[in-house]
Amino acid sequence: MAVVRFHLVSTLSPKDVLGVLTDFGPSRAEAWPTIDAGHFEVHDLGDTWAEVTEGTASAWERARYEWTPGGDTVTITTLDSKLFGAGGGWVFRVTPEAGGTRVDVELTRQPSTLKGKILASLLPVVAPSSLRKSFAGPLQAN
Repeated sequence: MAVVRFHLVSTLSPKDVLGVLTDFGPSRAEAWPTIDAGHFEVHDLGDTWAEVTEGTASAWERARYEWTPGGDTVTITTLDSKLFGAGGGWVFRVTPEAGGTRVDVELTRQPSTLKGKILASLLPVVAPSSLRKSFAGPLQAN
């Protein structure tokens, strides 16, 4: 299993960061550079959870998002993925920080194929900076 941890600091409030992470409206594909409209589908949506497919032709994922209103964590469980299959996921934890929010991110991948295992072995090296960059826009982070 590959685990990647990093953080970024957003100028948004914790409530607004959680709002960006859990907004599954039609503008989601425009806001997030790693999601294209052709690979974004909301399968089901509740008050504290969502099941969605999102990504691109080269790297999509079907996942279940869960959060608590007023809470500080969004947990995303990977149900299926083009590159890694089921298992693993994301955890986003938000903490107020002077004038904004610290966002701690943890990504886990449990690859089952040889290709997935090779990609997973590279994640700790290449993922933090590229993910931080792709999250910076939507989360208004530096």
